[in-house]
Amino acid sequence: MNDPLVLHPTPSADACVIWLHGLGADRYDFLPVAEALQERLPSTRFVLPQAPTQAVTINGGWAMPSWYDILAMSPARAINREQLEASAQQLVELIAAQCDSGLDPARIFLAGFSQGGAVVLHTAFLRWPGRLGGVLALSTYAPTFDGDSQLAEDKRGLPVLFLHGTLDEVVPPALGRAAHDYLAAQSSEVRWREYPMAHEVLPQEIRDIADWLEERLGSGQDA
Repeated sequence: MNDPLVLHPTPSADACVIWLHGLGADRYDFLPVAEALQERLPSTRFVLPQAPTQAVTINGGWAMPSWYDILAMSPARAINREQLEASAQQLVELIAAQCDSGLDPARIFLAGFSQGGAVVLHTAFLRWPGRLGGVLALSTYAPTFDGDSQLAEDKRGLPVLFLHGTLDEVVPPALGRAAHDYLAAQSSEVRWREYPMAHEVLPQEIRDIADWLEERLGSGQDA
């Protein structure tokens, strides 16, 4: 498995964002975004992991970078849960490594686009055993959230920013909104932002992400 791409800050890092790419992309996909955000957050380290290359059923079985196999698209995503858990474990190990480097977990953030966002939400709320600074969920959904289940008490205040395109036909906004509503119903600090875009990222979206991160990191206080 490829090592993560790490964008180190010039001063010593006092925060970290671990950012997962989407299906079929790679660890370099969000490097320009990380570079732009680091200009606003100069003491933040960005870690960009690489998904393994494996067959994806909905794409004709072709092998491509993917955090897990998608078996069917509707009525809801049918996924390979074992592969998702393996990706979540990889993410847990990356978080632990940042903690071992001396970072406060409350200053470690997870971000993910599309399929990467699904892994991030699963890991933050259902697999990581402690606190985190927050989650950035871009054009994504939460296939492992069960509407009848309750979050652990220490997860209910975890900040999440959902960002989604109103024209997204790959991950329809309703799927992202369902994940948002599940968390909002349990008192999480959840925000929703919509943009006139498809399954992509816009400059305004990145500015909004920078503002959100600055709210939590600029003062040096826990999120």
